[in-house]
Amino acid sequence: MRETGRYVHFEIFESSFTSWESLFGEAATFAESVGPDRLIGISHSEDSSKGVVTVWYWSDEPRGTE
Repeated sequence: MRETGRYVHFEIFESSFTSWESLFGEAATFAESVGPDRLIGISHSEDSSKGVVTVWYWSDEPRGTE
């Protein structure tokens, strides 16, 4: 168990109906709120016409406690 340190978190944005531009815009807005010092990266994928964008970031809190 960690007493101090950083934990990897993620936020998922997905839709079958929203344009890629809108999905990326939502993800970018969230990434800006996280801040550059906590941002790990942004990934995206598509499957069966469903777009998925994931923002990965650092947090001082374990997942599920925020």
